[in-house]
Amino acid sequence: MIGLQDIEAAAGRIAGHVVRTPTTDSPGLSELLGVPVTAKLELLQRTGSFKARGAVAKLLSLSEAERAAGVVAVSGGNHGIALAVMAAALDVKATVVMPRTAPARSLAAAERAGASLRLTDGMDSAFELVTRLRDEGLTLVHPFDDPVVIAAQGTVGLEFAADAGELTDVLVSVGGGGLIAGVAAALRARRPGVRVWGVETEGAEAMSAALKAGGPVPVPVSSLVTTLSAPSVSRLTYDHVSELVEEVLVVPDREAVRGCLDLAEHAKLWAEPAAGCLLPAAREVAARVGDGVRLGLVVCGGNASPADVLGWADGFGLR
Repeated sequence: MIGLQDIEAAAGRIAGHVVRTPTTDSPGLSELLGVPVTAKLELLQRTGSFKARGAVAKLLSLSEAERAAGVVAVSGGNHGIALAVMAAALDVKATVVMPRTAPARSLAAAERAGASLRLTDGMDSAFELVTRLRDEGLTLVHPFDDPVVIAAQGTVGLEFAADAGELTDVLVSVGGGGLIAGVAAALRARRPGVRVWGVETEGAEAMSAALKAGGPVPVPVSSLVTTLSAPSVSRLTYDHVSELVEEVLVVPDREAVRGCLDLAEHAKLWAEPAAGCLLPAAREVAARVGDGVRLGLVVCGGNASPADVLGWADGFGLR
């Protein structure tokens, strides 16, 4: 299990490479949800998401031989962008494997940063290809199944605990589980009374399926939210979530897209559906907890174009 010392060490390692993103009360979201809301704005992080933290922490931990071999990552979008940008900054050659369904903006951003881009037909085949490339000699930077990466993602929780006012419940999006594992470890150490809730979208239910099964299981991936679409969580992330997280809630893609529109209108934040899914889940948590609830939202990323979000909104009849 990742401990507070691991997360504090990661914070020291990545300082100077990443942004200490703002933590702010949101009057607009508080009015919308009817309860006090504080947001941690990781969409303002370098590369547009929290993923920069784990990517640079892992790169800094590699030996000279591992760096010289070049690094490889599999991603639905944000991890690939983060690795491409951070590897370029450290003069490390990067290969990024993404499904063709990844947002065009993400594909272009990884290529623009200088990474070699490899495309597959889906996330299952993307994970298979990255395994082959690792076996051929590239150094794998896994998006979530790595204690170095999880500890670095936990610095989000470390900062949230230090900068937020009183909170009762914090909501965190879940893909492979690296972010929520790290955030939950940090919050349980610094604010043991705070409950942590995970949020997935339908068709990207790797963690909730694992919790039902008692361990990681493969899941079919069909959600439009590619940044949450891991075909399985890892034993490492599962162990953290099963011990430290209250529950993982699942919301429809349509409500995640509606959440993006609500974040834009009420919080003045342009977020991707991986963050938009927090709002319908926040309504459920607020209703279940009742009096005295004070919500914290980790707004994990903003790597969706206006055309993407508005296209999804039109498809769901939300405009």
